[in-house]
Amino acid sequence: MPGTYRRGMAESGGFGDEHGPGRLVALSDGVFAIAMTLLVLDISVPPGLDGQRFREALGDLPPKIAAYALSFLIIGAFWLDHRRAFLGLRRVDRVFTAVALTGLGLTAFLPFPTSLLSEYGGMSASVAIYAATIAAMDVTQIVLVRLRMLRSQLDSVPLPPPVARAWILDLAVTVVVFAVSIPLAWPWGGQAMWLWLLLLPLKAATGRARSAAARKAAAGGVAADRPHTAAPEES
Repeated sequence: MPGTYRRGMAESGGFGDEHGPGRLVALSDGVFAIAMTLLVLDISVPPGLDGQRFREALGDLPPKIAAYALSFLIIGAFWLDHRRAFLGLRRVDRVFTAVALTGLGLTAFLPFPTSLLSEYGGMSASVAIYAATIAAMDVTQIVLVRLRMLRSQLDSVPLPPPVARAWILDLAVTVVVFAVSIPLAWPWGGQAMWLWLLLLPLKAATGRARSAAARKAAAGGVAADRPHTAAPEES
């Protein structure tokens, strides 16, 4: 692979090309920004409350703040992965665009299940709808990575297979954990959300694997670029 992987990621362009990913990236950034902003609209206290009712209203805020924080972190992580999916991409085709737009549509939809979770977190349907939305978002990201692997003609810088596999594993962990919580939400109700805590150790492990794969790919590119010099002869 000519050039280092990391330098290729930085130097790959196409964002200004008519068939490049530039407009899709710009649209994506706008959707993520709006979705993140909409999350906070559920956090409010009605005006004109007396002291007792004001304290009660404040007491109702922690679940809303928790749901906001969770969704904000998820959207932020999804945005980072979404941006990475476009690095090294020379152009996009209809399939890649359709999958990316599906992911953006799910992102724009996320404030609704977040509102359900904050208001009715103990209800099975709220947990199931939220988990299904997150799982579907990451499925679209997996498909984007697979498209990068299968359609090398879209790339200006190829995505190294070890990096892609580690990336897919990291995304798949999120999909599996949230997907498993969907059927468990019906007998467990809001308690099924505790299953999501498994993501903390699992994502830490898969994140390290992703970093290791990226470093190895970058080191391999540097080694390929470095001119070969013979070892000095011993006197």
